[in-house]
Amino acid sequence: MKFIDALRLKSKLFFLFILITLGLFTIGVLGTLNLISMKKKIDALYFGSFITVVNLDEILNAYDVDIQRNLTLAKENLLSSQEAIDAVDNALIDIDKHWSDYHNHYKTPKERPFVTYAANEITDTKLFLSQFHQACQNGCNMGDLSIETLNSHIEHIHTIIAQLRSYEIQRAQYQREELINSYHETQIKLGLILILVSGGVLLILFIVFRSIQKDQSDLESVSKKLQIANKKLENASYTDSLTNLYNRRYFNIVLDREIKRAKRAKSEITFMMLDVDFFKQYNDTYGHIEGDKALIHVAKSLRSVLKRPGDFVFRLGGEEFGVFLTDTGAQDAQTLASKICNTLEELKIQHAGNKASAYLTISIGVVSCVADETLDEEDILKQADKKLYKAKENGRNRYEFSYGVLG
Repeated sequence: MKFIDALRLKSKLFFLFILITLGLFTIGVLGTLNLISMKKKIDALYFGSFITVVNLDEILNAYDVDIQRNLTLAKENLLSSQEAIDAVDNALIDIDKHWSDYHNHYKTPKERPFVTYAANEITDTKLFLSQFHQACQNGCNMGDLSIETLNSHIEHIHTIIAQLRSYEIQRAQYQREELINSYHETQIKLGLILILVSGGVLLILFIVFRSIQKDQSDLESVSKKLQIANKKLENASYTDSLTNLYNRRYFNIVLDREIKRAKRAKSEITFMMLDVDFFKQYNDTYGHIEGDKALIHVAKSLRSVLKRPGDFVFRLGGEEFGVFLTDTGAQDAQTLASKICNTLEELKIQHAGNKASAYLTISIGVVSCVADETLDEEDILKQADKKLYKAKENGRNRYEFSYGVLG
């Protein structure tokens, strides 16, 4: 695959990673924002409304217990006047404190008028209590005082505070319902966001992976084409361009490889060296184009005779050819050599300059032997070359055979 294609694939994978990261970050941010909003509502519910209820409960307790109860005990001479006065003073201080805390919390526009009214009533009750306080300091006997009016004020303020308390509880319940509704809405929103984001991510992932798959298919296609091209280049480097037979380069590789293999198996091998008879005269008579055609016919005739996987046919150069046969003994080698000569002559390619025949013919030097550790490929070549020249000396259009490289 081209370098630019590899970069594109990497860019798509990087884009995919960035997209997933942004999607997760977006989900996280949205979830965090919604949780913060929910937390604020919870704060408003528990630390707003319920704390104000506690303040109001403390005010009610101060009126009911610390003031009304202690004054009643003082009137019945069960508590000294000074103790009653101290209890009332402390109660008023607590009431001011709790009312201040309550008043400082956020109040709705609907609630504010009633809170102001309650504050005025608390102030009036405080003024009324100060009269009791002053009378006691002037030496008035608590048993002689009538506290019915005081009880009336306290009951009135009790009713007001109880109403405020009831309103705060109702407001807390309302806020709780709002919180629950908001929580469910948030759940739905988050669910929809997750579905949309996940769907978008999946869609884009699908598109990206389809693109990657296409790139992979293109890569495989290019790889196959490259393999075919490499095979063609390899074949071209090992093949003669005119005859499509193996060339001299590949001959050297096969000869070394097959002799080593035969030595391991101690099997018989055969090598033939072939030369077209009077080929120079053929070129001079018919021209080089016809000479090339004649060499092609020779190659075809060799391939028609030598068809086994272990039969290797080479063009060694010019009109010279070579044949290497694996697992082939003396008898089969001679039979094949004779068949090669006959097959070529039977093509009846006119050759006026051939002294051995009226047609194009070939001479062959054949060597067969059993491969052993003493066998040397140079000896095989030399022996075949000797037999080839002997075939030429003996009239051409024939083969000469030798069994063993020293024969």
